[in-house]
Amino acid sequence: MKIRYLMLHAYGMGGTIRTVVNQANAMAAAGHEVELVSLVRRRNNPQFSLDPRISITTLVDQRAGRQPDSIGRKAWRRVRGKIVPRGEFAADYFTERVEWAAMDYVSKLRDGILVTTRPALNLISARRTPGTVVRVAQEHMNLTAYPESIRREIARHYERFDAITVLTRTNRLEYQRLLPTTPIVQIPNAVHQVDQERSQQVNPVLIAAGRLVPQKGFDLLIEAFAQVAPEHPDWRLRIFGTGPRKAQLSGLIEQYGLGEHVTLPGRTDRLEKELTDASVYALSSRFEGLPMVMIEAMTHALPVVAFDCPTGPRDVLTDGVDGVLVPPRDVHALAAALNRVIADRELRVRMGRAAAKTSRAYAPELVMPLWEDLFSELLQGERVADNFWVSNQKDL
Repeated sequence: MKIRYLMLHAYGMGGTIRTVVNQANAMAAAGHEVELVSLVRRRNNPQFSLDPRISITTLVDQRAGRQPDSIGRKAWRRVRGKIVPRGEFAADYFTERVEWAAMDYVSKLRDGILVTTRPALNLISARRTPGTVVRVAQEHMNLTAYPESIRREIARHYERFDAITVLTRTNRLEYQRLLPTTPIVQIPNAVHQVDQERSQQVNPVLIAAGRLVPQKGFDLLIEAFAQVAPEHPDWRLRIFGTGPRKAQLSGLIEQYGLGEHVTLPGRTDRLEKELTDASVYALSSRFEGLPMVMIEAMTHALPVVAFDCPTGPRDVLTDGVDGVLVPPRDVHALAAALNRVIADRELRVRMGRAAAKTSRAYAPELVMPLWEDLFSELLQGERVADNFWVSNQKDL
């Protein structure tokens, strides 16, 4: 099979980039012809390891900075026929030059499979990729997280896809209601590996990780930990990641007097070791798709305390078994759950053991063959069942 993955920035960091690279590596390892297409390039080297058999193509090289467009960016946003709508989380990337490069690339394809990986790229593919190409749209975020401008365009154009893949059952039901005639296929992302070194529950460390952006709710987590620290002064909160809200989060740490209790170490290349050395994982997101770092934490036998946000946590966790779910954005409930789990090592050990068992459903050896099966069925012209993942998980 010839499989092309079109990404916004294959040289960047982030959960979506990592999961797409993992898929590409698995397809190359299975013997397929794989191309990774990066719409823009702002770094010299990819941040995640690529199988040497994968070819990587850049459409717009921005390492020397953005080149000027023929019209101003504000004017381009008003151009009739422009595909990427306002409200797309990465809309600022899509200047005239960048959007035209994406449209030109997909319109010249004639065969194989094209996998697009975010709404902007999905909409471009839906409207410009020829019908001789098998078109698969990946959705890494829940539908309700998008503004109305994005949902409206999804409803208008996504029916042209051969399949739309989503991460959770909740996502699948949302998209089925919106697009009842289009195959909506549930395939979760896979973790790097499930056989990880497990936490021994000996270090008083609460850990969280992700981009320092409002979505991740680290401001809420810091506020909750301000209620935890007085009861458990020996415990520390470590939030790994980089992003535009670092200064604001640092200000909150100072405001709550948590300088000795909360740290923002930035990005780390040894997150697996940090997870092993921790004792609890916290997910404070305002919304999610499928929180992969949370599942990776579970492979280390870490219990999870999470907001029951849309979507993802409830699709993975069983409240009281492998973690604790609290109402979304309820800081006091989050603090109470953290206090409860932190105070009871026996509970943490029991939940951690269950978390490691739950995480096995996301093993690459289980998930990656689903992609291969899906692509094979689509190339053969078969209509894929909406319960594709469910029907392929009978042995779990």
